[in-house]
Amino acid sequence: MASLSSPPPPKLPIPGRRNILITSALPYVNNVPHLGNIIGCVLSADVFARYCRLRGYNALYICGTDEYGTATETKAMEEKCSPREICDKYHAIHDEVYKWFDIKFDKFGRTSSPQQTEICQEIFHKLMKNNWLTENTMQQLYCDTCQRFLADRLVEGVCPTQGCGNKTARGDQCDNCSHMLNPTELIDPKCKVCKNSPRIRETDHLFLDLPLLKDKLVNYINDTSVTGMWSQNAIQATNAWLKEGLKPRCITRDLKWGVPVPIEKYKDKVFYVWFDAPIGYVSITASYTSEWEKWWKNPDNVELFQFMGKDNVPFHTIMFPSTLLGTGDKWTMMKTISVTEYLNYEAGKFSKSKGIGVFGNDAKDTNIPPEVWRYYLLMNRPEASDTLFTWTDLQAKLNSELLNNLGNFINRVLSFIAKPAGAGYNSIIPDAPGARSHPSTSDLAEKTSKRVDQYLDAMEKVKLKQGLKSAMGISTDGNLYLQNSEFWQLYKEDPVSCAIVMKTSVGLVYLLACLLEPFMPSFSNEVRRQLNLSPEENLSLSQEKGEIVKARSPWDFLPAGHKIGRPVPLFEELKDEKVSEHRKKYAGSQAERSSKAVADAEATKITNQLKSAALSGGSKKEQKKQTGSSKSKAAEAEVSVAKLDIRVGLIRKAEKHPDADSLYVEEIDVGEEAPRTVVSGLVKYIPIEEMQNRKVCVLCNLKPVAMRGIKSHAMVLAASSDDHTKVELVEPPADAAVGERVTFAGYSGEPEASLSGKSKVWEKLAADLHSDGELVACYKDVPFTTSAGVCKVKTIANGEIR
Repeated sequence: MASLSSPPPPKLPIPGRRNILITSALPYVNNVPHLGNIIGCVLSADVFARYCRLRGYNALYICGTDEYGTATETKAMEEKCSPREICDKYHAIHDEVYKWFDIKFDKFGRTSSPQQTEICQEIFHKLMKNNWLTENTMQQLYCDTCQRFLADRLVEGVCPTQGCGNKTARGDQCDNCSHMLNPTELIDPKCKVCKNSPRIRETDHLFLDLPLLKDKLVNYINDTSVTGMWSQNAIQATNAWLKEGLKPRCITRDLKWGVPVPIEKYKDKVFYVWFDAPIGYVSITASYTSEWEKWWKNPDNVELFQFMGKDNVPFHTIMFPSTLLGTGDKWTMMKTISVTEYLNYEAGKFSKSKGIGVFGNDAKDTNIPPEVWRYYLLMNRPEASDTLFTWTDLQAKLNSELLNNLGNFINRVLSFIAKPAGAGYNSIIPDAPGARSHPSTSDLAEKTSKRVDQYLDAMEKVKLKQGLKSAMGISTDGNLYLQNSEFWQLYKEDPVSCAIVMKTSVGLVYLLACLLEPFMPSFSNEVRRQLNLSPEENLSLSQEKGEIVKARSPWDFLPAGHKIGRPVPLFEELKDEKVSEHRKKYAGSQAERSSKAVADAEATKITNQLKSAALSGGSKKEQKKQTGSSKSKAAEAEVSVAKLDIRVGLIRKAEKHPDADSLYVEEIDVGEEAPRTVVSGLVKYIPIEEMQNRKVCVLCNLKPVAMRGIKSHAMVLAASSDDHTKVELVEPPADAAVGERVTFAGYSGEPEASLSGKSKVWEKLAADLHSDGELVACYKDVPFTTSAGVCKVKTIANGEIR
């Protein structure tokens, strides 16, 4: 008899069932994952895997840390330890972060395993036998100081792509424009280790001959991208590669840390990480079960779904499929790929290398529960375009959507049922005969059934954000149903109707726990506890068991006479002071935060010394000087950029000023009843056709001023070059709402009704308005921010904004 602590046997495909193999991009093991990494791969895949289990599908979710390659070697150099020690350290950190986020892998493994070496080398031998590999001499950067060939990530330089100019492009890819690169293409390359300029040297390498494999690959892409409903961004990225023309791709590197190339001539080289990393999905499955081929070489009975960020697409739609096709084996090829765009952080991109953003361990330290983070990230999932993380948006979604909508509905229902007899139902769910013929209840049931159908349709197509919105719509409907029923009155005046309303509502509570389990499992567990349902009784939405049909009669989900548990609030309000605290704490990079902590400690020390000196009696002159200084600082602090009323405006119409050749007269919608008339001196800089129907940033609280007989009631903000020969409008994101106020992280408060000329507020603040090196409009170093992202200019870097 097996021990009670024995792990369950490995899952294997089951004949006659829907068998789904799920992978998420293997995170690099050289850093702590940030929120952008988490939503881009592991969290999205976890939601889909949980949904599959909820539906009764036989799903296996595989992931692990990507441990070989230059990134690990580089980190090991930084931390003065071995690559193996780096992998051990960061694998444990990743594992801990994902457990806190409630990510439920079937196996979270590692690529630095014996299975990886064995399977990777076996695939290589088959490619070689089938003549899909070629040998070529490459020009490669060699560092004389370090006495080594430099792998892609050991080189940094200026991106050669026209119009980019990123000065910190890596040898394999530019993070700014996402173009794939070769190290020798970089302008002014530098060795990342010693910072010296490397030279070009010849070295032999092995290549996967993608042009020879093109026909097989294109047939696979054309068939599967349609049947597998690939996300649009995946199709676009794949087609872009095909359009450029496939080239042989180097699969070896001059490194020590990696899978060794198993032939004599190349015994001192290893496989390129992007050749061997996707094979990690297979090897991690092999470390989960020795019968891994039943998953990976069973295309007739297994569907493969893969989740990743947009920068990983070509390796999964071009490189990995080509590798598998080239072996000649009957592999389970990817059916569906779900790709996210970037999640940006308040002032710009999340960045592991630069330490910018909120990282997995940071999220835990905020004391905001994991289900709130999961909800926020998934509701903001960048499915079709980049999205923006802001603390105020997190606060709004928690307080209005989770607390006031979802939490409020569930708590009102359960609290009323829990009230003692005479005021409620003494925790016993009442019977509800005649529910189907109760008008508002039958209307609600019809709405709920449609919402569930929408949820299922979205989730089957891996449109996770839409699935979540459909589920939350049921909570909105439930709140309206409760409110309109006036159940507190019904209890006294029409007990039969009240019982119907409460039994239906508690059924919706159960249904919400089911639908939201993939998104917020700890929330669903708590709801189940409050409903007094056995932990062994798994939530289910199985077609076979008839649970989807029950959505048409939600009063049937829970039986009359069932006793519920003790209701407690499910969410806590996130207050303004906490938002300010978090924004301040996580501003800048991790390195800057660390430096700031040291500086703050030093400042506190000096302040305490000054206080001690004052108490012991410094000279009157010094005291007066300090007092005067603090007064001037207080006066300076009062001039906050929050005093400016900058809004997103839409130019409805622009025409030349009748009495001035250099002026335009615009009618601009700034979210008020009528558009404002604005006069701008932009004629010689911007053609009139470019002034029509475009969004702009508008300063709305300047005192109106007449310009050649026409009064201007606002000012359109624009950036100008140093010599003032070039002017460009400051542009909000395309999705920004007309009339919404442009905000600045860390600066709160209401704008002045009108900026008086005497206070010189505009003049003082305007001196610090500029476009930065990334073309982002800023006040000092804080971006102009809207709910849809930051505001930018087209080409003028470091220009003044007026």
